[in-house]
Amino acid sequence: MSGREMELAQMFAVVCNDEMQYSIWLEGRPVPAGWHLEGTRGDRDECLAHIEKVWTDMRPASLRRASEAVHD
Repeated sequence: MSGREMELAQMFAVVCNDEMQYSIWLEGRPVPAGWHLEGTRGDRDECLAHIEKVWTDMRPASLRRASEAVHD
């Protein structure tokens, strides 16, 4: 089995941090400090497709809030 085939066979979870930044994490491994499970699970491509759909503003949440405060 090639590396890509092994990667496709693995299950991942979408994780998110307090700055609303997203990543994928190998299912079954402890989630790193500062990150939490977002709720989406699937193969790598499914998780990345979900992130692409929901993470529309790449700026950290704190920067978005500061920017909005300046414009109010």
